[in-house]
This record gives sequence, structure tokens and C-alpha cells, in this order.
Amino acid sequence: MKLMSRLAIAVSLTSLMPLSALAGEVEVLHWWTSGGEKRAVDTLQKLVEDQGHTWKDFAVAGGGGEAAMTVLKTRAVSGNPPAAAQIKGPDIQEWGELGLLAKLDGVAKAQQWDQLLPPQVIDVMQFGGHYVAVPVNVHRVNWLWINPEVFAKAGATPPTTLDEFFAAADKLKAAGFMPLAHGGQPWQDSTVFEDLALGLLGPDDYRKAFVDLDREVLTGAKMVEVFAALQKLHGYVDANAAGRDWNSATAMVMNGKAGMQIMGDWAKSEWSAAGKQAGSDYQCLPFPGTQGSFAFNIDSLAMFKLGDADNRKAQEDLARTVMGTEFQNVFNQNKGSIPVRLDQDMSGFDACAQQSMADFKAAAANGGLQPSLAHGMAASSYVQGAVFDVVTNFFNDPKADPKVAAQQLAAAIEAVQ
Repeated sequence: MKLMSRLAIAVSLTSLMPLSALAGEVEVLHWWTSGGEKRAVDTLQKLVEDQGHTWKDFAVAGGGGEAAMTVLKTRAVSGNPPAAAQIKGPDIQEWGELGLLAKLDGVAKAQQWDQLLPPQVIDVMQFGGHYVAVPVNVHRVNWLWINPEVFAKAGATPPTTLDEFFAAADKLKAAGFMPLAHGGQPWQDSTVFEDLALGLLGPDDYRKAFVDLDREVLTGAKMVEVFAALQKLHGYVDANAAGRDWNSATAMVMNGKAGMQIMGDWAKSEWSAAGKQAGSDYQCLPFPGTQGSFAFNIDSLAMFKLGDADNRKAQEDLARTVMGTEFQNVFNQNKGSIPVRLDQDMSGFDACAQQSMADFKAAAANGGLQPSLAHGMAASSYVQGAVFDVVTNFFNDPKADPKVAAQQLAAAIEAVQ
């Protein structure tokens, strides 16, 4: 299971409803603690406090949310859950099955969430046909980040296909640059694997493999090809990658030591924090072969049942604020992600975000919008963990057999179902 932040925010938007004389407290359990993430969550806190409510921040750093989920489980079991917690994907369904989540249908109807959100996002935010969580943003996972100055020095061309990617990597390596900045952590290894899978399998077979858990696709020739490509890609990663954090890898591309990084758009927040400009200081490209597809990772706040009426009101105001255009604008410019609202004005966003929103809308309409496996959107945390183990073991074994790895992948997934 994953976790996110407990937020109980009361925000009364005067444009939507009269300002309430009663204020509540919102406690938010989350793991937004890096530079760009911290600025983003500070935005939400300010909007909540500006409405007269009290924000009780409960940030739990580390582990991609595992530590925070442990805290949340303890609080929930003791009957003292936060108003809101950072929970996403299938984990929302697991909490819903426990009967602990509050319904947000009233807020959703008033703000017309059914019209503002793509069906693929609505499915994630609902349990039993009721909204129980509010989406904060949309991250695109299948991005390739490049340093154009490094590419120019190496005589390399930004790649649009996997063959072009390896050709560019060869030129970067020959010119003395690190071709691919990578952090050797299981979730980062699996992010690379996922992007390769999305490109080589295509969105339909990607879904069959990682949402439907179809054994035929998991063990098929295309999946063997994915593992073979992953093995080849490892040859362009430096020997010191083990344990490196993702933002340290981003810094290597930023400071000109490396030419490329495969990472979701949260990497952009690091470039922005350093004052770098999209399109000139750095470029964002759909990972080669995944044009037309969009692997999504959605941060969301699941709302827990509360006994206090003022705090419940604050909780609903929090949900309204999260879905409001002001918050969606400011938060996502800080976080590197894009707004979840399909009607959001993107004129104030950078070129990468504008491209991301256009691709998000197109993919939602053509079947290319698919949930990220590596980031907890496609399958349970048990399946995700099984994939992490197989992928990381394979990635770090230069003698590993791609055919064997595909069989191991299917077996590991079956073992945890």
C-alpha cells in the first residue's frame, strides 16, 4: 500500500459559497518533501489558512511513501485518521473496502467533476460509484530529459525512436559524457522498464500486461524484447548509479555531466528551481517510441470519515480548493506536473507542460492514456513489489537472460495475486 498526506483543510471560496463563520482543522499526511514538492504543498497550506482554517502538516519523508503509509495504518487502526492522506491508484480501493473513506459526491457535483476529469481519472478517484478522493495533479512518467548543450557538443540528435536513442547514447559516450543519468533504486529501474514496455508493447498490450496481468503478454516475445532493451540500456549507465536519488541524477544532466535522464515530469521541478528554461536550457521529449501514449501518475488526497462537523466542512472545502483553478495552476507550476482539469488555462505554463496537457487530452481520447505501474497506478502494491524485484535483479545482472526474466516476471506476479 502507498500513502500520502493527511489534510483536513477548510476552505470557503467566496465565489462558490458564503464564507463560513466556523473554521475546522485539516491534518495532511504526505511525503512532498523535496524542494519543488515542498513549495507546492506550501501553496495548498496557504490557500487553506487564507480561508480561516488550521492546517496541520504531517510530512513523512522517505521511501516513496512507504513510511507515510505505515503511519497512516497506525492512525486508522486506532480510530484517529487524518482528514486527508496522500493515497493513490488501487490503494484507494483498498481503503474504500475497509469502509474508512468519506464521500465527496456533493462537492463533485457542485464543481462538475464528471465534466472536468477524463473517465480514466474518474475511475481511480471513485469507490463503489462514489468520489472518495480528489486528484491533485497529473504526472507524465514517459518523459526523456536532455541537455541540448551536451547534445550539441557530442554531435547527437534528440531521439524519437529507440534506435535513435541508442545512437545518441553512443555519441554522448564517445564524446566523454555520461549518456544516461540514472539512480539505481528499484522504483527508478522500473520506471525505465515501464517506459520501454509502453513503447515496445504499445498501450493496448501494456494494459494487458500490467493492469489485466495477462500471462501470455507477460511472457511473450515483445516482453522478452523489453528486457533485452533494458539490458542494452544498462550499458549506458555509470558504475556509481547504485542508490543514487533521482534528483541527483537530474542534477547531472543539469550541470552538463550527463546528456539524458528517463524520469517523470517531477524532474522538471528541479530544473525550474534552478532557474532553467524549458526549450532552451533543457528539452523534454516523449520517451522514444511512446509518442501518442501517456503513462500517468496521479497524486490524490483520499478523504477519511470524520466525526466533527466543522472538520468535515473543512475537509469538503479542501477538496474544492484542490480542484479549483487557482490551486491547480500554482501547485502544478511548482510540482512540474500538469493540472488534472481538462478546462485549465495553460497559457502561463512552460512549453513542456503545454505539450504534456495536449498529449494528455489526446491520449485520453485515443486509448493511449495508461496507468503507471512503477508509480502505483496500474496494480496493487504487491504486484508492483514483485515487478520491482524481478526488474532490479535483472537490471543489475549483466548475464541475465531476457527470456528467463519474462517467465520470472509472470511467475512473481502470479505468486502475489
